[in-house]
Amino acid sequence: MMNEKHTKTRKGWLALLPLLLLLLLMAVSVFGSNFDNPLPMTVVFSLVAIFAIATLRGFSFDHRIRIFSSGAGAQDLLLMVWIFILAGAFAQGAREAGAVDAMVDLCLRFIPAEFILVGLFLSACLVSLCVGTSVGTIAAIVPVAIEMSNRTGGVLPMFVGAVVGGAFFGDNLSFISDTTVAATKTQGCMMTDKFRANSRLAIPAAIVTLLVYFFFGAHTVFPADSVTGIVPAGHAAGHILTIPYFAVLIAAVFGANVLLVLPLGILLTGIVGLSCGTLTWTSWMVASGKGISSMGDLILVSMLAGGCLAVVRAGGGLTWLVRGLTKRVKTRRQAECAISALVSATNLCTANNTIAILSVGEIVRTIARRYKITSRRSASLLDVFSCVVQGLIPYGAQLLMAAGLAALNPLHIIPYIYYPIVLGFITIVSILFAKSAKSEEM
Repeated sequence: MMNEKHTKTRKGWLALLPLLLLLLLMAVSVFGSNFDNPLPMTVVFSLVAIFAIATLRGFSFDHRIRIFSSGAGAQDLLLMVWIFILAGAFAQGAREAGAVDAMVDLCLRFIPAEFILVGLFLSACLVSLCVGTSVGTIAAIVPVAIEMSNRTGGVLPMFVGAVVGGAFFGDNLSFISDTTVAATKTQGCMMTDKFRANSRLAIPAAIVTLLVYFFFGAHTVFPADSVTGIVPAGHAAGHILTIPYFAVLIAAVFGANVLLVLPLGILLTGIVGLSCGTLTWTSWMVASGKGISSMGDLILVSMLAGGCLAVVRAGGGLTWLVRGLTKRVKTRRQAECAISALVSATNLCTANNTIAILSVGEIVRTIARRYKITSRRSASLLDVFSCVVQGLIPYGAQLLMAAGLAALNPLHIIPYIYYPIVLGFITIVSILFAKSAKSEEM
């Protein structure tokens, strides 16, 4: 039994081959073909899934299929599928009813052109900070970003990227974020201490990102007919049509579960659309069905990714990564680098920042104690780098949802998601120029 376990750990790098194939196919998709027409994500993940099942060692074929299927149908993943379904129905229903148009009309009347991108990013930051979830923030704000891009002639991936980046501000910093809870619990520190340590990294990163979006937004010019919704914004019905969006945002800010917020939005969209005459019962049902169908590829890719990552874990890939990243640590700076690399690599293998934190939390706590890293610092590093990676992987739930709502390939959005990149850079600088352990405790 001991030899079998040792062999599995020693050869765990073989379990990472599906991830390498995934990176290769994505590189080929971007650089080996027309960027505007990359390989479909469903094809990419189908190929990776077949390869993962075929190369998993030490299990019968039937057992490999069961491992893959358990990952594809994991409880957390199915919860995300429900969110995708509800988000699709709400987004399409709100669009058909004119709620998105009315909301955009209202914004465009009061927000100068150069502040549109800044406003989208800041709105996503504030909502995610209150809600504590990046997925709920993206579901609520991306449809507005899409319509704003259509009206102003802006670059759609950039508008969507501003929302995705802002969504990770709250995911990383909020007191009620699941990543914050996981990081503080595994490291044994107070949430307020972690918030202070995290804010020193997140707030400067957000300010830099705001400046970047302001620079790009300074070149945005409204077409003369940019404020032309289904119902004129000055008309009473124009204000009524904004009710579903305000209700969703207010409910989210007060901490309502996203699985309750989205059905509320769907219901209010139907009521408002029917009362204003922009929807009929039939068109409401058709729009909801169309929205759910539009999430089909997104749901399929999510399940394929979940199955592939379950195979990687079963093959010992995570165990091999942990051993490889921690066995040569000798200094505090190396320890902080190892913690950052460990949670980043684990997040690549799980595509879920909370699960990544929980998977390596105890190991990180041991490393932190050994090298005199404060618990608030280790919790901050865990949360930061899990969110940085989660915000930039094209098979993560957040990017998949944003891409599904905007009918884009996730690879088109990534170049415009600046906040995780800036946050990661600032945190790396803080590691390289970290104060002594003694001074940090003071």
